[in-house]
Amino acid sequence: MMIWTPPVGTLALIFDCDGTLADTMPIHYRAWLTMLSRHGIPFTETRFYELGGMPTSRIIRLLSEETGVSVDDVDAMVHEKESAFLDYLHNVTPVEPVYKLAESYRGRLPMAVASGGYRHVVRQTLEAIGVIEWFETMVCAEDTPRHKPDPDVFLEAAKRLGIEAEKCVVFEDTDIGLEAARRAGMAGVDVRVWR
Repeated sequence: MMIWTPPVGTLALIFDCDGTLADTMPIHYRAWLTMLSRHGIPFTETRFYELGGMPTSRIIRLLSEETGVSVDDVDAMVHEKESAFLDYLHNVTPVEPVYKLAESYRGRLPMAVASGGYRHVVRQTLEAIGVIEWFETMVCAEDTPRHKPDPDVFLEAAKRLGIEAEKCVVFEDTDIGLEAARRAGMAGVDVRVWR
């Protein structure tokens, strides 16, 4: 089993959800393809992973600009994509090393989830893998005006936990998430190396 020791002075742990706590990325990509194919917007798997951590509405607008395919109702597309994801949610599993680590620190250090996902989807994902009760707070796309790589989601999580930013450690699986942690003044752990 992988052993991780918090840096000296660590008072709280903050976890991303998708791809970090829950192995949802393949399911999210499938949901994206389901929705985007109806709109004639191509989305490669490489591009999907490059944009990991961004809210759905922002990705839709970006893809529209990149492909030149105009979109009329971004909110409807967001709803369609998230609904498709929830249809596949029964297939989700935890990312085992991160799950085990969070389990080992449960009740020992305050913990939060900070995600670019929407609250109702993040909540259902955490419920699906049985960890929703482990976290003191959850910060989602609706909770901050700016999103990863901006630090707002992590700063808000630290604020809600009542812990100074520099005493928090962030667990992430994307470059933009790790950049957001760096900008927040927090240590970042790239969980991709644990797979």
